[in-house]
Amino acid sequence: MNGNTTAEFEHWLAKKNRMSHAITCHSGTHALEIMAAYYYRSVNHVPRVLIPAMTYAATANAFMREGWEVTLIDCDAQGIMNLSKISGIVDFDLAVIVGLYGASIYDLIDMEWRYRFKNESWDLTPMVVEDAAQHWLSHNCDRVGSSAISFDPTKNLASYGNGGALVTDDSTLAEFARSWRDNAKPTHDMVGTNSRMSEVDCAQMLVKTKHIDRWQQRRREIAAYWVDRFKDTQGLRTLITTNNIRDHGLQKFALEIDHRDAIMEQLSLRKIETKIHYRYPLHEVGVYATSCGGPDFFAAASSLARRCLSLPFYPELSDLQVEYIADQVISLVISHAV
Repeated sequence: MNGNTTAEFEHWLAKKNRMSHAITCHSGTHALEIMAAYYYRSVNHVPRVLIPAMTYAATANAFMREGWEVTLIDCDAQGIMNLSKISGIVDFDLAVIVGLYGASIYDLIDMEWRYRFKNESWDLTPMVVEDAAQHWLSHNCDRVGSSAISFDPTKNLASYGNGGALVTDDSTLAEFARSWRDNAKPTHDMVGTNSRMSEVDCAQMLVKTKHIDRWQQRRREIAAYWVDRFKDTQGLRTLITTNNIRDHGLQKFALEIDHRDAIMEQLSLRKIETKIHYRYPLHEVGVYATSCGGPDFFAAASSLARRCLSLPFYPELSDLQVEYIADQVISLVISHAV
């Protein structure tokens, strides 16, 4: 643990993200928990965090476990937090931005976000961090804040099990993270945990770093082909478009599609496995339901959750497979429209 291979991988990761520090840990969820614990110490009340309704439960869980009050915010057409929904919320301490499916958050929110944070009448300027588990490989990575990264086996740069990291320019946060992941050594002045990637984990990740740019290029080629094939198909919208593909993190290729469940079942019969990310937005399930602001407050997130479908999307797909998937999707959409 914590040897030269880990240090080398962390150095690569910091440089890739144009940040000063990278600290590996057990998972992307733990990277979020590190930030939740760190920023909790900076306030003297129960802090509130804003989280988009369309995200994986881990985003909210990390903050709820550390004692934060979570307020969910509706998304836009790309699944990104809709900034127009936060104008009336003045008493929050932190906002977590998620680049759903790999969408680059920077072109979508940067100008408006910075304008709002300079002009809204908050008593204290809220902080911003990123749950970058899906979008950290966006071509344009002018970070909004410190970021949590996941190396889950489903991610573009994947470990063979759990793995994650925090990247930041905040040297105090970096020091806190290194202590937190190692049971708060050396001072034990807080509650930490065991949250490290092993030397073996980091060694195999270093091998993959030599290939990640080529893999991303192949994903971009597949996405470009599908965007072109699907552009004239009624009843189907690609969330990767000609306008955003250049800066997209390319983690998932998601469609917004009519007759989603029926088409998903029929694609399975054609040996095409698909997934739903995510079938329910957070405000509709479990412990998060109390964070909603009314039945119409999350209209965009609820609509997207009922229509989204993720296609198989990985660099090893052959051209023939990529074409076959497009043919079957188009055929099924057309047949259901009749």
